[in-house]
Amino acid sequence: MARHDDLSTPRGTPGAPSVDPDAFGRLAEQLARFLGTGRYLVGQTLVVILWIILNVVGIIRHWDPYPFILLNLGFSTQAAYAAPLILLAQNRQADRDRYEIERDREVNARSLAETEFLAREIAAVRLAVDRKADRDDIIEPLERLAALIEGHEASAGLISEPGADSGE
Repeated sequence: MARHDDLSTPRGTPGAPSVDPDAFGRLAEQLARFLGTGRYLVGQTLVVILWIILNVVGIIRHWDPYPFILLNLGFSTQAAYAAPLILLAQNRQADRDRYEIERDREVNARSLAETEFLAREIAAVRLAVDRKADRDDIIEPLERLAALIEGHEASAGLISEPGADSGE
């Protein structure tokens, strides 16, 4: 028996028009951006002021008398459609932000690994530099070696004592 309570994939209605969720999401984002602009607020304010003036003065006729029920109905309808569209746009933005945060986290992890590797390499180079022979390390053994060579040559008779073979 197949389960029909899986809500992760929509079943849809056969024969109904299909809507591209990405296109609808982009439209919702554009509408949400427009509803958040000063231009929209100024335009809406002007429409409301004009609506009230035309209905109070009654130049044409009072199509929406004082409690302005039709105007309130228009605002309610606008709010009923705008709120879900704004929420959809926010959800899409949250998904993009989540993806970007995850990508940044991966880049940061790679950067940290590279930084740690370079720090280990620099430490190894410093240790190698500390272990290298410097002038003081070489001079003393060379002096001892020179003294041994001179002593060996002198004992073998290869080097004459200064002033010994000049005949003076």
